[in-house]
Amino acid sequence: MDGQGQPGGGSGGAGSDCDAVARAFVEYYYNTFDANRGALAALYGHTSMLSFEGHAVAGAEEIGRKLAQLPFDQCRHSICTVDCQPSPSLPGSILVFVSGNLQLAGEEHQLRFSQMFQLVPNEQGSFFVQNDIFRLNYG
Repeated sequence: MDGQGQPGGGSGGAGSDCDAVARAFVEYYYNTFDANRGALAALYGHTSMLSFEGHAVAGAEEIGRKLAQLPFDQCRHSICTVDCQPSPSLPGSILVFVSGNLQLAGEEHQLRFSQMFQLVPNEQGSFFVQNDIFRLNYG
C-alpha cells in the first residue's frame, strides 16, 4: 500500500509505469554489467552512493572504479525477481529491489544476491542511480 492507502507496485496506473521502468533498467543494468562493467559508471551521478558488500563509495567516478576493480573478470546474472515502488519523497523516483543468481567464470556454484536501487529522474528525462546497495545472500 502507498501512503494514500492504495496498492503500489506493478498493478495499473503509475505502478505500471514504475514496473516498466524498473524492468527495463534491470535488463539494461545486468546485461551491461555482464558485458562491459566499465560502462555502468554512466548510470550514476556525482551524488550517487554504492554500498557493495558493506563497502561504501560515492560519486560516479568512484563507483565506476569500484565496479571495475571487483575481483573477477567475467560473470553472468540470472534475475529471479524485480519489485518496485514509486518513492513519493523524491517525486518521480523509483525504488527497485532485485534478487537473483550470479555465476562467476570458472566457478561451479552460483551465488545468490540481492540489490536495491533508487532511480531518480534526471534533466534529460531519464533516470540515474542515486542509491545502490548490493549483498550476496549466504545460507
